[in-house]
Amino acid sequence: MQRITRIMVNHNDSEKLLLLEQYNTLLSLLKPYLTERTFSILSIPKLIDNNQYIAWYTNLEGQPILLSSLTDETHKKQIEETLQTRINDIEMAINSMSLTSEQKTFISSWLPRIKSLGNQIYIVNDDPIIVNTLEQPVLPKPISVAPKGFWRWWHFLLLALLLIGLLGLLWYFFCPYGKEKKTDPIPLVTQPVEEKKPDPEPVIDLPKETNTEPTIQEPVPVAESKIEPEPIPTPEPDPIPKVKNPPNCISQQEITNNRNPSKMVLIFDNSLSMNVTITEPPSEIEKYFKYHFDIGYPRYMSREEIVAFEKRMTRLPTRLSTSKKVARSSIDKIQPNIDISLVTLSTCPAADTTSFFNYAKRGTLKSKINKLTPFDGPQSGTSLYSGVEKASKMLDGVKRDDYILIISDGDDTCTKKNICTLVNSIATQKPRLKINIVDIAGEHKIDCVAKMTGGKVYIAQNPNDMIKQMNKAVSDLKINRPVCQ
Repeated sequence: MQRITRIMVNHNDSEKLLLLEQYNTLLSLLKPYLTERTFSILSIPKLIDNNQYIAWYTNLEGQPILLSSLTDETHKKQIEETLQTRINDIEMAINSMSLTSEQKTFISSWLPRIKSLGNQIYIVNDDPIIVNTLEQPVLPKPISVAPKGFWRWWHFLLLALLLIGLLGLLWYFFCPYGKEKKTDPIPLVTQPVEEKKPDPEPVIDLPKETNTEPTIQEPVPVAESKIEPEPIPTPEPDPIPKVKNPPNCISQQEITNNRNPSKMVLIFDNSLSMNVTITEPPSEIEKYFKYHFDIGYPRYMSREEIVAFEKRMTRLPTRLSTSKKVARSSIDKIQPNIDISLVTLSTCPAADTTSFFNYAKRGTLKSKINKLTPFDGPQSGTSLYSGVEKASKMLDGVKRDDYILIISDGDDTCTKKNICTLVNSIATQKPRLKINIVDIAGEHKIDCVAKMTGGKVYIAQNPNDMIKQMNKAVSDLKINRPVCQ
């Protein structure tokens, strides 16, 4: 994979960083459904040089040149036609993808950015590549074409047929000759009846008997319907009793009176290993890490086999995407008087920390979690030792109960220091500090961190387990009491 270009990125531009994360999600969704040639028009971004630049890469081999630098207009037009054809292939593939409606809507929302005239177009061996600027899309103005030949001869024929049909209906319902034909049979039927003199007596007697019975019955319903129009007032229903508060709810008075409430630190693994899918068995994940991070891919695997294996092992849902979703939902369940800080494990040698977020700023905290993207570079790693050490220094754990919740898929990869020794010292100095762990990989490498502080380890190796175990981990800390109504 070779680099095409790099673009400087501003650390404070949260919108662009969010778009970068969305673009990577877009690539992971499209990759399984596109041919290698069609997918090659989308360059692959990575943050480099301590997140100061976005580097754009391609799997195509050759010297990349800008499309705008071509002087041969015929050649340039051919490349533009190829680009448009492959964009059309992407649009057609979207309709056949077995995705949720949300995912299809997300992909469709990115089509204008793929087509944007503001993007940089590079060429490698006559294959176009889009370098997305992650800016507002610039689309060509739609050409308004006046409708031609709208009133053609068949439109007049259709209108004529409709008029004929309407005239036919009017003739059928309102023509006087039609009415005369209906009245003709009446005298023909009555004449023979009048000529027969012996028959009228039984015929007349029967209607008299039948007429006497309904005359008795007819006034009864009429009289009843006139007597019963006045509605009887119904008693008003009893007021619905108020819902009782759960026994473990926390009252506003209790929140106000507690001048030294507990605090919590969420330690979130943001290393490259979190990009692996959560739907594959541990044996396949171990093989992927061995090929990707240690010995490299074996020689007997072809390029196509390697690409297919990478696609399968990094497809959604990944450890990172699932952890983000579960973390955001868990934050909503934590009672409002507990402030939360975020510690991320992305690079070596030290973890990154934030200040504490109160209840009103939890939206900002969830936004930070949503924007997390693993750093791909020589300093990438899981700085768990540093993260636990920093988190413990931010908490009291002596005069009040404080908590740490770790979401990680493995051990520290940045240092050889013994984390069990560190936590043993922390537990001695801060006996009221409790640490729970959601272990995504299920390797039990850091169980001592929880056990030494009276916490628990929750194993979660698929999306459903992640939700259940995360809820259990928060519930065990007893910081998810609902507010009394």
